[in-house]
Amino acid sequence: MMSDTLSSSVTFRDRVIAAAESALKAHGSVGPLELFERMRFLQQCHIDGWRQGNEYYLVLEEWIQVGPEKYQKTLEHFAEWAKERGMRTIEASYTRRTPRGLEELHVTDDGDPEREKFYRTHYAPAELSKAKTERLAAKLSKPPDLVVFEKVSEEGNCTECGTELSKGSYLFMEKKQPLCLECADLDHLVFLPAGDMAMTRRARKYSPLSAVVVKFSRSRKRYERQGLLVSSDAILRATDECTADAPDRELRRKQALVHRQIEDVEFTQTVAQAIRQQFPGCPPHEAQSIAEHTAARGSGRVGRSAAGRSLDTRAIELAVIAHIRHCHTNYDELLMQGTDRLDARTLIRSKIADVVEEWRASEPPGATGRQGS
Repeated sequence: MMSDTLSSSVTFRDRVIAAAESALKAHGSVGPLELFERMRFLQQCHIDGWRQGNEYYLVLEEWIQVGPEKYQKTLEHFAEWAKERGMRTIEASYTRRTPRGLEELHVTDDGDPEREKFYRTHYAPAELSKAKTERLAAKLSKPPDLVVFEKVSEEGNCTECGTELSKGSYLFMEKKQPLCLECADLDHLVFLPAGDMAMTRRARKYSPLSAVVVKFSRSRKRYERQGLLVSSDAILRATDECTADAPDRELRRKQALVHRQIEDVEFTQTVAQAIRQQFPGCPPHEAQSIAEHTAARGSGRVGRSAAGRSLDTRAIELAVIAHIRHCHTNYDELLMQGTDRLDARTLIRSKIADVVEEWRASEPPGATGRQGS
């Protein structure tokens, strides 16, 4: 919202194209759902929930948060971009796994064939080889894992047998209805907690049937992975393998840690350079501070998003605005005084705009005459 006002020079068409290019770079193709996610009209958690059969997201189109006019404009600009780039189309299929086979997913409420085809159509570079196109089509149509939900409430019964599904028990959603694991034919599987990647990878590999267990976090308002349901034989086999090569994996883990630390330093410097290029008036020490903050591994900040890693100008701008908000205005003070967050942002908007304009247009203080000194 804030950056829409500040970036008056960036048109809505520019935003659509930037989002499409970003999604294309990240995934190798881009469809309407990926575009809406990049435009922040649709959240990734909504897409994930829909593909997992979550009862709240069964009609995904309802979760696209944009007005009719902007929705239409987005698609018009998207179509123009795809035509100008000479993109080739790939039609994907949206399905999810169930214990009884694959289940087709619909984006729309009524399953209208034309609209469903529209949402399934992806665009890829025209120069993509036939082999790569086939691999991409297979990847797009690959269904996600089976998902089992850990209940966080006391209410609910199995639709098929009537068994009470108490808090902490597992349920599987099938055709919008909750089933206990016995009725879902998953009761023979054993729970393997998340945390050991090697154990998880091997147990999944050796288990004929597996399912991801997720639990809704009320504080974060999202489903979080808890572990896997796999066969007991798979756990035994995975345990034996993990015990046998534990020393080698520990050595590789230490080597990977050193590599990540070097990679993080290099990435932070790259982000700082991108900030100085986009905002030449930003003091170098502040550009470095912004880069370190937004690019911190595991932070979840914009620098670690797909757009941030690709040095998207929009992501860089958002990181800079966030820094200005906290370091060059009285925003934090207003929040401490009890001012509503949105009201506080309105009060400081002009100050942020002034700093952004100054940093975009000028050299850092004292920069004159530095070259050649």
